[in-house]
Amino acid sequence: MTTTFHGFKMIADNISYHLLHLLETPGVGVAKAMSILERLTEKSKSAGNFFSDPRLLRGILNEKQVSEYSANKNKVDELWDRLNDIGVKVISVTDDEYPQRLKTLFGKKAPPLLMVLGNSGLLNKPSTGFCGSRKASEKGLDTAYDCAEQLARREINIISGYAAGVDMAAHRAALESVGTTTLVLCEGILKFHIKREFKDIWDWRRIAVVSEFLPGIPWSVRNAMQRNKTICALSNVMILIEARTTGGSIEAGRESLKMGVPLFAPVYEGMPETATGNQELLKQGARPLHKSRATGRANMREALSVFADSTATLPNENTGGYRIQHEGAGQLTLFEEQVGYKK
Repeated sequence: MTTTFHGFKMIADNISYHLLHLLETPGVGVAKAMSILERLTEKSKSAGNFFSDPRLLRGILNEKQVSEYSANKNKVDELWDRLNDIGVKVISVTDDEYPQRLKTLFGKKAPPLLMVLGNSGLLNKPSTGFCGSRKASEKGLDTAYDCAEQLARREINIISGYAAGVDMAAHRAALESVGTTTLVLCEGILKFHIKREFKDIWDWRRIAVVSEFLPGIPWSVRNAMQRNKTICALSNVMILIEARTTGGSIEAGRESLKMGVPLFAPVYEGMPETATGNQELLKQGARPLHKSRATGRANMREALSVFADSTATLPNENTGGYRIQHEGAGQLTLFEEQVGYKK
């Protein structure tokens, strides 16, 4: 099978396995892996022939790394078999199934591998990402659930990070609405487990669990920040429910704006401490999310207009974002007390 990577044709000869082998070598990360893929295209060799010749890795890997790469094959074989046994699909950046959004928005910094449990087809489905505080207010959690439910019922995939608070509310809304959801991990796929509160509604046909990290890597702050960037890149729209002025949630909002992914944030009256970053992001280009007078629920028309515009699959470099239709009358500040959200 042939595929294209950075404009070159290459033979996808089990490249996922070879990339895993390469990345399991100490000191080899995204930059070196992508450089080696570029060299592979230049040499016009099959992946099997290329990676079996350590001489072709020199100049990118040092001698110690070449030696360690050659020595850890048995360990990687065992890891590969374990991943296959539990149903993990390993998708390389050269595969057609790899999300085009990640390649476009990250370029050479795109994760070389994605490891997926469940329905990998969701990776390329129109999606909305959710981010927000682990300790969001009750109103914030209600808003996350409401927005995600409305979107999921319109067959828009819901993406979040499987953390407490806003993430869990968004995932739950999608599943309880018979929609789909993608869980983006900040640890290796072998660290994943189904949380107790999801066991009664879990459906692998409607769920993708995704990790860009090596299978056994534990949680870290650095990984969490990278995971948030990946959520932004996978999403056609981002919704920020609550963010403080520092931390992962507001950084995710900033990354969304940098990427040109439309960012929506609730407009708060009597803003709680967990949402003080929302006003900052609204000043920087986030779009206010209002409540509809007619329905008493979040007015999702602007967010949905992104998906209605067939040209809005990726940010427009000329405008810095998507075409968004602006609302007129009939809006309320989201958290005005006279209208509440259902749970």
